[in-house]
Amino acid sequence: QVQLTESGGGLVQAGGSLRLSCIASGRTVSNLAMGWFRQAPGKEREFVAGILWSGFITYNGDSVKGRFTISRDYAKNTVILQMNSLKPEDTAVYYCAASRAENVLPRSPLMVGSWGQGTQVTVSS
Repeated sequence: QVQLTESGGGLVQAGGSLRLSCIASGRTVSNLAMGWFRQAPGKEREFVAGILWSGFITYNGDSVKGRFTISRDYAKNTVILQMNSLKPEDTAVYYCAASRAENVLPRSPLMVGSWGQGTQVTVSS
């Protein structure tokens, strides 16, 4: 079982930046595919970005591409989501996720084996 602990959410004005961190523990995580999801009020949880152990990265369409960057620090078992040029529509609870299977990106909630507790991101206009 993998335990995920997020930090870094908060309130920011439109155009600002936030950096979310997720520390993984409990088992060997260096070969796990990791990702970030978000859930806005009244909406389904949606995939934001994912990263394989090899460093391969993917983002969810054009909504965050060019503004968000996912990365991982293998030595610290940490996955980071750097969010720039934030917009009010980015407001949501952001969740760190570990895939059920090694080397398989968690592109949907059904593919997630472990979730973090979530961290609130609020972008004011």
